[in-house]
Amino acid sequence: MSSSTISSPSISADEFQALEQKVLRAVEVVKREREARATAEAEVASLRAQLAEQQGLNTMVESELTTLTKEREAVRQRVEKMLQQMDELL
Repeated sequence: MSSSTISSPSISADEFQALEQKVLRAVEVVKREREARATAEAEVASLRAQLAEQQGLNTMVESELTTLTKEREAVRQRVEKMLQQMDELL
């Protein structure tokens, strides 16, 4: 059996330190990005909750507007009827 040696290129201490610094910077970037993502996700959740609340309020306002419109129409009809009755008296 023949034994073969795999030669690996030698890395100087300065090159290793430079590589180590790049890795540390990359780790810091990843940490910051994760924090930014978590913050953004929390903000999105908050905004979705606010949107749901606003949609609920809009539904209530629309319902109240419909009710008020119907009431206004009923009052208008009653006033018209009273005016007709007054006209008949004259």
